[in-house]
Amino acid sequence: MSEPVTSPVVIAIDGPSGSGKSSVSKAVAARLGLAYLDTGAMYRAATVWSMETADLADAAAVTTAVRAMPLVMGLDPAAPGVELDGRDVAVTIRSTEVTTNVSKVASNLDVRAELKRLQRAIIDQESDAAAAVQSGGRGIVAEGRDITTVVAPDADVRVLLIASEEARLRRRSLEVHGAADAGAVEATKDQVLRRDQDDAKVTQFLVAADGVVTVDSSDLDFEQTVDAVLAVVAQVTGREVAPSA
Repeated sequence: MSEPVTSPVVIAIDGPSGSGKSSVSKAVAARLGLAYLDTGAMYRAATVWSMETADLADAAAVTTAVRAMPLVMGLDPAAPGVELDGRDVAVTIRSTEVTTNVSKVASNLDVRAELKRLQRAIIDQESDAAAAVQSGGRGIVAEGRDITTVVAPDADVRVLLIASEEARLRRRSLEVHGAADAGAVEATKDQVLRRDQDDAKVTQFLVAADGVVTVDSSDLDFEQTVDAVLAVVAQVTGREVAPSA
């Protein structure tokens, strides 16, 4: 286990559905003693709140709802909770209904602007020892669709985590259905690929922008992927982290 870094560092990790960015980002944050921000969970929470308080077909009403949303994001990589108006919605945001509707909210450009504002505020907070909730000012790993290009284009380390379609579908099928047989993969396919297609209309997360390092995890297991991202961190920042056992 490495010692936590002693100066603020911001690591931004982007990638398509099933690339492993959430689980890898949490592991990287834990290894480095940093906070962890799941920006995708913020869009899902916004979807839950909008479904409860607005008409999803009314873009202006959804924007108004999201601007007033009482959201608290947990930043502990070991237990990153999500609260809406004091309610734990960490399970609710992963429901099929939310997954089906999240693109309707995430494609709203005014909603995106509001959530980006909140995301930047959290990133700044965790880089400030006096304001940090989780990291003591050591910094944060933030992951999401446009984190490397729009939310945190000035992050110290920017990574695009990719994987083949086959690998992504297999991983998401295991996560959602607990199996990766042909039937389970087929049941997951529309959800994964449609979400990527919908989100690609409003953000770029399939091709690395200038200065963003691509890590392809298609042929890597989980620990190898974490080590590959940590190697990028070490290369860019000079902070060495011992490889996993």
